[in-house]
Amino acid sequence: MKTIYYAAGLTLGLAVLPGLVQAETLRLAHVWPGGSKIDKEIFQAWADSVEEASDGRLDVQVFPGQTLAESDATYEAVVNGIADIGATAQGYTSGRFPLTQVVEVPGVSNSSSQGSCVLQKLYEQGNLDQEYADTHVLFMFTTGPGYLHAKDKLLAKPSDLEGMRLRRPTSLVGDMMEDLGAQPVGMPAPDIYTALQRGVMDGLSINWEGAKTFRVNELVNYHTEVPLYDLSLIATMNKSTYENLPDDLKKVIDEHSGMKWSMKAGGVYDELSKEGRQEALDAGDKIITVENPLEDEDWGPVLKDTVNRYVNDLQEKGLPGAQTYDTVMTLKELCDA
Repeated sequence: MKTIYYAAGLTLGLAVLPGLVQAETLRLAHVWPGGSKIDKEIFQAWADSVEEASDGRLDVQVFPGQTLAESDATYEAVVNGIADIGATAQGYTSGRFPLTQVVEVPGVSNSSSQGSCVLQKLYEQGNLDQEYADTHVLFMFTTGPGYLHAKDKLLAKPSDLEGMRLRRPTSLVGDMMEDLGAQPVGMPAPDIYTALQRGVMDGLSINWEGAKTFRVNELVNYHTEVPLYDLSLIATMNKSTYENLPDDLKKVIDEHSGMKWSMKAGGVYDELSKEGRQEALDAGDKIITVENPLEDEDWGPVLKDTVNRYVNDLQEKGLPGAQTYDTVMTLKELCDA
């Protein structure tokens, strides 16, 4: 018995020794459903890798599906320290990241990997520093092209959108829809399924990954592959949380940032996009593809007008819209190599 008491006392003594290292808990909030491939293969994988690389000194707790912060409040939650790390779409905070969202205009990317490469390079070159001065950016990525999906009819031409109630992912796409006579409905992706189910809207614009992850394919029957946008996404960290880490743990975070993880996220999205499209085909849905959309007789003028409008709007606000767009298109070629 004495031996048992001695061991127990020794253990207790070690637990309170000054300088004993305890795990630093990091709360990671994101908007994707818990258990989804995005949750598991990007954010849970990131958390597990960070924990392993830090020998357990960083304990990353993942809060998926808006359980810690709502979609449109996730970035602000990181700024204010409600979440140590947050992942969301920049477009959910309207007007806050105008230069970032240049990558979202039609014609910039053909895949998530390409769009992610463009966005990450744009950030790493210092073009977006002012937009993220209040957080410590980990990595950026994109969803890949967002298309049109409808419940009851095929949207083959721009005129087919007239009178339709359609979810718009960003205000840029919303303006396009409005010009075509549609009624744009703004909402984060996690709310789409219920809105479609209740008849709040007739269709939406979203990428194939989103159609799968948020169960859109269960409720729509018609799909038009015309790239209206590519949604930008971010994983970022509270500045004080990062700066207060010891140097060796900062290094762990640094090694889990940048292009490597941008490309990992892009690869997961591209795989999910293939699965989402196949899911619609397996269900017998009707899918049409608009080839060379920017040069298409019907869709080309609409898409080009969307690009010009956004760039000109930035210029009028005193922002380098044209310069940023030119940079983005140069990066597109580099990222397609």
